[in-house]
Amino acid sequence: MINVIASIEIKEGQLSNFVEIFKSNIPKVLKEKGCIEYVPTIDVPTGLPPQEMNNNVVTIIEKWNSLEDLTAHLTAPHMLAYREKTKTLVEKMSVKVLKEV
Repeated sequence: MINVIASIEIKEGQLSNFVEIFKSNIPKVLKEKGCIEYVPTIDVPTGLPPQEMNNNVVTIIEKWNSLEDLTAHLTAPHMLAYREKTKTLVEKMSVKVLKEV
């Protein structure tokens, strides 16, 4: 199993627009071969150290059966359309692709 943590920093004032576009794409992603989980999340204030808060970051939690499934996901037509729709809303992005040890 492959786990993905994608942190997407959204431009100021664009969070709701981004989330709307992202959520409309979720059903298509969940139908992809090998997709187990695909969830957008935001920070929850807890006061627990060393938590870092950023109200402009959406963290995507993904689980895939295989690296091949993840790779296919990246070039799926609905993902290409999603990236086109959100490209002006995103400030920066980082991705971690992980497997259990």
